[in-house]
Amino acid sequence: MVNVLSHLGVVSLTLILLISSINGQLELDFYGRSCPKAEKIVLDFVSNHIPNAPPLAASLLRMHFHDCFVRGCDGSILLNSTVASGNQTEKTAPPNLTIRGFDFIDRVKRLLEAECPGIVSCADVLALVARDAVVVTGGPSWKVPTGRRDGLISSVVEASNNIPAFFDNITTLQNDFANKGLDSKDLVVLSGAHTIGIAHCPSFVDRLYNFSGVGDQDPSLDSEYATNLKARKCRTANDTTTKVEMDPGSFKTFDLSYYKLLSKRRGMFISDAALLTNPTTRGLVNEILEGSLEDYLVEFAASIEKMGRIEVKTGTEGEIRTNCAQVNS
Repeated sequence: MVNVLSHLGVVSLTLILLISSINGQLELDFYGRSCPKAEKIVLDFVSNHIPNAPPLAASLLRMHFHDCFVRGCDGSILLNSTVASGNQTEKTAPPNLTIRGFDFIDRVKRLLEAECPGIVSCADVLALVARDAVVVTGGPSWKVPTGRRDGLISSVVEASNNIPAFFDNITTLQNDFANKGLDSKDLVVLSGAHTIGIAHCPSFVDRLYNFSGVGDQDPSLDSEYATNLKARKCRTANDTTTKVEMDPGSFKTFDLSYYKLLSKRRGMFISDAALLTNPTTRGLVNEILEGSLEDYLVEFAASIEKMGRIEVKTGTEGEIRTNCAQVNS
C-alpha cells in the first residue's frame, strides 16, 4: 500500500511539473540559457540611443502601460493594422496616436533575432525597453521577470475601451484599474509617471477653454497655471500641435514634483485632478508627499512590476513574433 501511494505521489508530482511547464511562469533571467545576451543587448541599445532623445523614455513607458491594459502585457500594441483583412489595431486607437517609439522596439527586436532567432518575445522587449529607458534617463529601476509570449489579436475598439483616459473621473479610473487587478494605491503611484514627458494641447485644452461646454475654464484647475498655459502654450482651443511639459520645470527628472504640483491643483489632466476628489486617493497623494523620494520609488517599482504581470501569456499561449509589427504567417 505504501509503495502504491509512493508511486501515485511520483505520478502526481510529474503531472504538476508537466502542467507547470506547459502553463509557464514569468521569471527573472528567463532567457539565461536560451539567449543569455538578450537583456544586455536591450540595455546596450537603450543606453546608446535614449540619451540622444530623453523624452522617448516617457513614451516607451506609456506604450508598456497601454499594452498591458489591453489583453494583458502581450505586445498587442505593436501590431500594425492589416489592409487585406480590414483589421484596425491598437496603434490606431486615439490614446495611442501620440505614442512614439514603435520603430525603436522594432530595431531592438531585429538585434535579438540576429542573436537568437525566435526566442525573445516582443512583449518582453517592450517591458525591458520601458524599464531600461527610464533608468538611463536617471529614473528608478524595477525588476522585469520575463517569459511573456506575444498575443495574436489587436483591436482598436478594445484599446479605445480599456485604456484609462486623460478625461476619466476617479470612479472610472478605479474601475479600470480594478479590472486589471490593480488597486487605488497602484493608480496613484503609477500616475506619478507623469513626472516625465510631454503632452499635446488637445488632451487637456477643454480644461482651459470649454470645460462644461459653455466656454468656461475648469474650476478645479489653478487659475494662475491655467492663465500661463493659455498665454504661453495652448493659445487657442484649436491648437493640435503644441507640446507641453506635463511636469513643468522637471519633466526630465523622475521625482515628486508631479505630486507637489497636483496638490496645488496644477495637475495637467482631468485624470490627474481626479486623484484629489476621492478620500482614499487624496490620502495616498498626501502620504507620498510626506514621505521621501526613495520611499516613493520603492512603491513605484512594486506597482509597475505588478502591472507588468497583467494577464500575461506564457508557456504555449500566443507565439514569439519574428516581427513585432505582424503575427507570424
